[in-house]
Amino acid sequence: MDQRESRGIAAITLLDMPREAKRLMALVVDIALCVLTVWLALCLRLEHWVQLRPEHWWAVFGSIAIALPLFVRFGLYRAIFRFSGWNAMVSLAQAMALYSIFYATIFTVVSVPGVPRTVGVIQPLLLLVSVGLTRVVVRYWLGGLYRTILQRSRMPGVLIYGGGQAGRQLAAGLARSTEYRLLGFLDDDVKLQGNSLDGRTVYAPGELEYLFKELGVTDVLLALPSITHERRKEILAGLSHVPVHVRTLPDMSDLAAGRVTMSDVRELDIEDLLGRDPVSPDEALLHRLVRDKVVVVTGAGGSIGSELCRQIAACGPRTMLLVENSEFALYQIHRELENRHPSIDLTPLLASVQDEARMTQIMQAWRPDTVYHAAAYKHVPLVEHNPVQGLRNNVWGTWVCARAAQAAGTSHFVLISTDKAVRPTNVMGASKRLAEMVLQALAAEPGQTTTFAMVRFGNVLGSSGSVVPLFREQISNGGPITLTHPDINRYFMTIPEAAQLVIQAGAMAQGGDVFVLDMGEPVRIIDLARRMVELSGLRVKDEQNPGGDIEIQITGLRPGEKLYEELLIDDNAQSTEHKRIMRALEDSLPWVELLDVLNTLDQAMMTNDITTLRALLQVCVHGYEPAGEAADWAPSSSPMPLREHATN
Repeated sequence: MDQRESRGIAAITLLDMPREAKRLMALVVDIALCVLTVWLALCLRLEHWVQLRPEHWWAVFGSIAIALPLFVRFGLYRAIFRFSGWNAMVSLAQAMALYSIFYATIFTVVSVPGVPRTVGVIQPLLLLVSVGLTRVVVRYWLGGLYRTILQRSRMPGVLIYGGGQAGRQLAAGLARSTEYRLLGFLDDDVKLQGNSLDGRTVYAPGELEYLFKELGVTDVLLALPSITHERRKEILAGLSHVPVHVRTLPDMSDLAAGRVTMSDVRELDIEDLLGRDPVSPDEALLHRLVRDKVVVVTGAGGSIGSELCRQIAACGPRTMLLVENSEFALYQIHRELENRHPSIDLTPLLASVQDEARMTQIMQAWRPDTVYHAAAYKHVPLVEHNPVQGLRNNVWGTWVCARAAQAAGTSHFVLISTDKAVRPTNVMGASKRLAEMVLQALAAEPGQTTTFAMVRFGNVLGSSGSVVPLFREQISNGGPITLTHPDINRYFMTIPEAAQLVIQAGAMAQGGDVFVLDMGEPVRIIDLARRMVELSGLRVKDEQNPGGDIEIQITGLRPGEKLYEELLIDDNAQSTEHKRIMRALEDSLPWVELLDVLNTLDQAMMTNDITTLRALLQVCVHGYEPAGEAADWAPSSSPMPLREHATN
């Protein structure tokens, strides 16, 4: 316990005393000051240290008899010393002025045998200074500490989960913090429980609910940087019943030099709730298509594309071409990779994958060894209401890039697909399945030299289309959380894991392969929303808890939205040399037949005939069952001339 806290405890003890006891203490102090100042006045007058003799006690008793009634009369014992201000000092000055007159009259003008006359003048001055100083000292000691105590009591009360080295380093940082109040530790080790670490008690995790009520715990900081994802999820499940804000330290590998400071503490990522322990990558697969090669990533600025770029760059390609339609997204990922990997030849290229001339120019100029095609429109409701653009980008964009790669002699072309391509109920899913079929048909063509492959997986945590950022924003805004259906569920995977598996899957391709990533168990979205609310230190507002903080509103399924997603059209997946990558056996159309379908679709898109377009998709995409009426937010009529627009 440090000196500041010792003073704080003394101040609290004094402040908690009854008011009458505090007044009595003030009286005793003033009596002592009367005795002390009389003795000092005698010493000053006689110019040596003296011992009070019986005749001197008349001056002491006179001082007490005059001072105390005057102090009571002027309200000096009614004032709250820690809040004493100018008015209290004025009252003290008035009381001391009368005291000086009475005391000097008795001991200077009239005189008392044995007491020097000058004591009647010196002692009132000394008493004024000493009493005034006691009031000032109490004001700044008690008042300052009282304000500090109040300020600290309003700070978030923090428990550190983990009494290891990281926890102790974090506690040292919190001890100097002006934002948090460290209350102790939580630890599963029964040998530590009940003991003290750095002056702080170690509690059992099961005591959290009691500590929340008794100590005012508001935050729990997880100082467990080396535990597995599964263990982290178990701990979070154990904390979820108490409305505390849970934050965490990153993995030990992410901590600078192994040292822990408060700046390392971060909000819980959704990976902490849903993530799983990563499987070590097969280094041979990871490097086969990228090391010392020319690699193209389309959609390089997107959530998947940018992570692919990071993973590929870490494998040491000779040249990386970053193809992106968004200027800002391209600028961001290019700057990031330049800073991290200055030795790699990076080329940012603004281009739309639908622009055949531009993509052909890019492929012919650099003649890449490997292309990862991540560019896509993937937001289900937006594509549902902009179906022509969705199909143009997802299907024709894939076709354009594949043909350009073929012509440039590219060795491998890998399409990033989605679980929504399986028995789709929306245009986005149907477009991605049709893109897969394009590559399957091209791969089946005789004399094919480019190896085409597709990698299919579900939602990635934190991507631009994920519910996680939306829920986090809604929680920070005070709710409500909007959910389309209480039974909806989804597969989730972290972006780094998905990107790493995509690279390894592509390396196993033989031509026309549809790879499916092991996504683990599906997650009910309403359970995810509840966990996010609880771990923010809040409560879900529902019928069982009408006084909660965040309400979950059910809005109804959106056009084209499914309750659950699938990864396989037929249950016929084969295992591969990687435990989390499967190979699906999917039927496809021969290129001649598929080309006729694409030409017919093209005609329907040119006339914006959405009904025909959806009917054609139902014919060629297995299992496509559109939900709801056909709709396109773009007007079907020709746009107005500029002159007519100006007059409206």
